[in-house]
Amino acid sequence: MPDTRHRWIDALRLAAGVSMVGLHASSDAAGQPYPDAELAEKAFPLIARAFIYTARTELFILISLFLLVMALDRRPRPYATTIKEQTRRLLVPFLFWTGFYAVWNLQKASAFGYLDGYQNVLASPSEWLRFLVLGSSKYHMHFLPTMFGLVLAYPLFLCAVKRPWLGVLFLFGLALKREADVFLWVNAQDLPGFDYILRTLKILSYCGYGLLAGAFYGLSKRYGHGRWPRQALAVAVSLGLVLLAIKFWHTARIMVRGDWDYNFTPGYWADYTMPAVLFVCAMLLANRRWPGWVSRLAPYSFGIYLCHPIFLDLAESTTAKTHLGPTGQFLAEVGFALVATSFFVLALSRLNSLAWTIGMGPMPRLTQFFSLQRSNQQERAHV
Repeated sequence: MPDTRHRWIDALRLAAGVSMVGLHASSDAAGQPYPDAELAEKAFPLIARAFIYTARTELFILISLFLLVMALDRRPRPYATTIKEQTRRLLVPFLFWTGFYAVWNLQKASAFGYLDGYQNVLASPSEWLRFLVLGSSKYHMHFLPTMFGLVLAYPLFLCAVKRPWLGVLFLFGLALKREADVFLWVNAQDLPGFDYILRTLKILSYCGYGLLAGAFYGLSKRYGHGRWPRQALAVAVSLGLVLLAIKFWHTARIMVRGDWDYNFTPGYWADYTMPAVLFVCAMLLANRRWPGWVSRLAPYSFGIYLCHPIFLDLAESTTAKTHLGPTGQFLAEVGFALVATSFFVLALSRLNSLAWTIGMGPMPRLTQFFSLQRSNQQERAHV
C-alpha cells in the first residue's frame, strides 16, 4: 500500500537539515579545510564531509520545488496567490533571521578578533543591502532569497510534469553555471554589483533543478506505487557510488592542497548531481516501510537549518581556545551543535509567538499587533 504521508520526502528533509550541521563543522573557523593541520589530523572530518555533502543545499531546493509542484498540481491557484504564500513562508522568516544574525555575529567577531571590522560592516548601507538581497548575514542564509527567486519561475517547472524529459536540462543549467562562473571570476570581479550578477546567474542556472523537480513529480505520478522499471534502483545506486568515489578523489586532493580545489571539474559535477541521485534513490524506495519517527522529526529540519550556526559559533569560540585537532574540533562541534540546536528548535516550536520563525506556526499579523496596541491603550486609559 502506498505511503500517503510521503515518508521518503520526510527522510530527505531530515537528512538535509542534519547534514548542514556536519557540513559547516567540517572546516576551521575561517571556513577552510584545516590548511595548517597534518594530513592524518584532518582526514576524518574531510572524509566525513564527503559523505555529509551528498545532502547539500541543492537537495533542499529539489525537495521544496517538488512539494510546491505537487501542491499546485493537486490544488491549482493563481500565480499571485502562490507568490504571496511563498513570500510569507520564505521572506518573513528570512527578515527575522537576517536581523538576528546581523547582531549575533558580534559574538563571533569579538571571539576571533575582528569586532572593529564587523562593526564597520553593520554601519554600511551597502552591506545591509547584501544582507537583504543576497542573504550574506550568515553563511547559510543565501538559501532563502535564492529559493524565492526560483519560486518566481515555478510556471516553467510545471511544464516538466507532463514532459519529464525537460528535467535533463538541469545538466545544461549546471554546465552554464560552471562556465559562466569561471568567466565572471576571471574577467568581471571588478564590476559594480559583481556579487549580484553571480547570484542572478545562480538562480537562472538553478532553474534546471526546478525542471528536474517537476520531472520527478511527473515520473512519480506515472510510475509510482511499484511501477518503476525493475533495474531503476540498481542503476541509481550504482551512479551514486560512482559519484561518491569521485567525491573521495576530490577530498584526497583537498587534503593534500589545503584548499577547496574549486577548479576540479569531476568534483564539481559529483557535488551538484549527487543531490539529484539521492532524491531518485529515496523516490524509488517510496513504497518501502519508513520508520514513523522520520515524519515526526522532519518538520524540525527547517529550524535546524536556520538555527544551527548559533551553536556552531559558540562551539567554535570554545574549541579555538583548546588544543583539539581537527578531528576533536569536528566531533565536539557537531555533538554540541546538533544537540543544542535540536532542543532550541523544539523550544521555539512550542512558543506560539516564535514558532513561525522556523516554519512551524502561523505568521504574525499586523492586525493582531495593532489590536494589541489598542487594547493596551484602552487599559491605560481606564487606569
